[in-house]
Formats: sequence, structure tokens, C-alpha cells
Amino acid sequence: MTRAARAPVTTTDAGIPVASDEHSLTIGPNGPILLQDHYLIEQMAQFNRERIPERQPHAKGGGAHGVFEVTEDVSRYTRATLFQPGARTDMMARFSTVAGERGSPDTWRDPRGFALKFYTADGNFDLVGNNTPVFFLRDPLKFQHFIRSQKRRANNNMRDHDMQWDFWTLSPESAHQVTWLMGDRGIPRNWRQMNGYSSHTYMWVNSAGERFWVKYHFKTDQGVDFLTQDEGDRLAGEDGDYHQRDLWEHIEGGNFPSWTLHMQVMPFAEAAHYRFNPFDLTKVWPHGDYPLIPVGRMTLNRNPIDYHVEIEQAAFQPNNLVPGTGLSPDKMLLARGFAYADAHRARLGVNYQQIPVNKPRCPVHSYSKDGAMRIDPVTDPVYAPNSYGGPAADPNRYPEAAVWAADGEMVRTAYTLREDDDDWGQPGTMVRDVLDDAARDRLVNNIVGHLLKGVSEPVLQRAFEYWRNVDKQLGEAVEHGVRTAS
Repeated sequence: MTRAARAPVTTTDAGIPVASDEHSLTIGPNGPILLQDHYLIEQMAQFNRERIPERQPHAKGGGAHGVFEVTEDVSRYTRATLFQPGARTDMMARFSTVAGERGSPDTWRDPRGFALKFYTADGNFDLVGNNTPVFFLRDPLKFQHFIRSQKRRANNNMRDHDMQWDFWTLSPESAHQVTWLMGDRGIPRNWRQMNGYSSHTYMWVNSAGERFWVKYHFKTDQGVDFLTQDEGDRLAGEDGDYHQRDLWEHIEGGNFPSWTLHMQVMPFAEAAHYRFNPFDLTKVWPHGDYPLIPVGRMTLNRNPIDYHVEIEQAAFQPNNLVPGTGLSPDKMLLARGFAYADAHRARLGVNYQQIPVNKPRCPVHSYSKDGAMRIDPVTDPVYAPNSYGGPAADPNRYPEAAVWAADGEMVRTAYTLREDDDDWGQPGTMVRDVLDDAARDRLVNNIVGHLLKGVSEPVLQRAFEYWRNVDKQLGEAVEHGVRTAS
């Protein structure tokens, strides 16, 4: 059988067979192209429009499909169906860098996004996290400014270390995350060998209505590993898609990566009197106070067929919460509950949740209608309340359980300070008590190398003080390294 006999016939996007894959319609073989060559027009017009706007942060990334299986019993903490004993839920994951554009190298020093979508019987459940358990900020008003400081200058369109350190050193709350970033985990060896964290505090609610504060920890079963700065720089030039290629090839070869989910669980009432604010995104909960509780395993076992459709158009949002889960008073999380969905509407269109990768695997009965690229038909009635059999909320079956009380004057203050609410304590503990001597040396070398790339003298002075506040010896070593190298 010839190839022509085996291959399907080329069609237009409307399914109409085309006459040629190679030649435009012209007046004679040497004549002008005709406007009525609708297939040529379709090909050119589609090509001109096939790039959608890239994500603002997390533009460069990749991912895969998989399954989440519950292996333990945590039903005492949540009634969410995907976390019940033995539950098996289809899901997908997207990993990414934060600051780089779509064409940027995978191995730049940057936090890695760790976004998950679970297709549950009660609707989509999304987690947006990173490979670090903390973040640079605790208040969302600064988020836009932070991202701009990591992107490109207005005048020369280049990334600028002076701009980055200017922002960080004027934002002491960034110290914990910057210590993570400049350490070994700032460049994961690959996506398979990095952990994923919710970073944010969320809420779980059990079947009795009891509430708990929780943090999600996806621990890699492949073991954590990292690239040195030299290795990362080399790979950035040799193979800018190194992490994406690694994930694809391992799954293609049947070596499916997996992560074990552990939870930290804080009784609801303890948050009010804990020694620091447990909703502060720049802090971790000590494992000695709230040990890790195993839940289940996430395994990625299927590569995408169409990267654009399944990965680039994937839309994750922390407001996708199923019964038994909820948000917390974490200010960054509350703002992200709006910001992510709004970004998707701007980038993909108002009906982005009808794109197959985002489409729930359960019935949808909403009152949304019309808008660009509306796919699912709408039936009357299109308003509520109504007397014609339209969907109706059932507060007895699905009560608003994930709530908390709040009162006080309107203020612009991040959080009320508590006994251990400072910006330098936790990163200092990491440097002194978690890192070994070799890791501390690499941390110093990474910071010095970063500061030597165009950081101005006034910002350098603040950077030295910044690191002395984290740890005096660390700050002195950083200043010594910069001064002797410059």
C-alpha cells in the first residue's frame, strides 16, 4: 500500500478536501495568486494568529497528564472526594520558570511553578504552587512590581540584576525566598527531581463541618537534585529546553515520575495564637509543630499530543475549590483567587473553561452565556431565580463551610505582628542549621556571582546589609567575595 493510499486526505479547517498541499491557485503557472484560493488564505491567516499572548509570569513551561491516588485515610480532616481513601483522580501538571519568556532557557536561576489540575466528580480542583515553600511577598499590592523587577527594563529591553536587587533589598520580607533562590534549589536538575509546595495556607473541612488549616507538600519520589550555576549556564546555551526534554523523554520511555503528597494540618483555633502569623506566605510552619502527614501519590504517565492545546492553554486558578476545601486569610492567596481567573479571561477568552484541558469531567450547570468562542450551548432559562426548572443552589447539601470570622477597622497593614514575626529569623535558621558547609559555600558563590552582574554601588551596600541581617557571617562572606572579585 502506498503512502498516499494510507494517509488521510488533507482538508480545510471546515473538513473540506483540498486540491494541493504545495501549490497556490494562480493564473497559469507563472501568473498571480488568486484571492479566491480560500485554502491559501486560511493557511496564512491561521498562521498569523496561532500565537496567543504568553503568560505574564510562568510563560516558559511544560507538563504532562497523570493520576492522583489516595493511599492513606485523611477523611477526618476533609470531605473532598479526591482525598477520600482509595480515590483515584485524573489530573495534569504544568512546571515553569517565573521570570523568563516562552523562549527563555529552562535552566536560569528562578523559582519553578508547580501547577496542578484535578478533574474531580465535584468539579476541577486546582493548586498553584512553586518548588519552594515560601514566596517573596506577603501583600499582593507588591506582586506586579515584583514581577516587573524580574522582567526587562523599559529603556534597553534587557533583564537587569540591579533592578532585581533594588527591589529585594527594599523588601525585607523577600529574604527567605531569596535565600532559597540563591541556594541549591534555585536551579533544579530537572522537574522530576524537585518538590512542589502549595506555599499558601488553605482550609480543609470534614464531613462534620470541622475546619483545619493545611499546607500541601508534594515530595518527589525521585529524590531532590540540583544543577550548579556553571551547569545551568552551560545547559542554557546547549539545550534551552533541557527540563522539558527530560520530562518528555522519561514519560515516553515509560519511566513515570511520581510525587508523594504530604499535608501539614493545623487545628483551626490554633492559628489565632500561633507564635507567628500562619497565613504569612514568607514563613514556613516548622515540621516539629506540624509534622508531615502522608496522603497519596501523584504519577505523571502521559505526554500531551498537542502541546499548545493541552499545556499552553491549560489555565490554573486557586479559586477552583471543591467541597471540603477552601481559601485562608492569606492575603496573597485571596488576591490570586481573582488574579488568575482574570488573567485567563484576558489571555484565552471568557470561555476558557470550555477548552478541553480546562473542561470539568462532571456536569456543568451554570448561568454563564455567550461571549467569544462559546462552545457549550445554553438553554433557557438563562437567569436565576426562575420558575422554569433551571439549576438552583442547594445550601443544605453544599453549605458555605470554608469560612472564618474577621473584624476591625479598614487598614493598609499586612498582618498584626506576633512574637516571632520577623523577616530574618527563618532564612537565618536555614543558613545556619539546614545547609551544610558545602551548601553554604555554594550559596555565597551564587549570590556573589549574581551581584557582580551590573549591580550599582548603592544597591550593593544594601545587599551586603540584607545578607548580614540573614546571617552575619554570610553577609561578610558575600561582601568579601564581591570586593575581591571586582
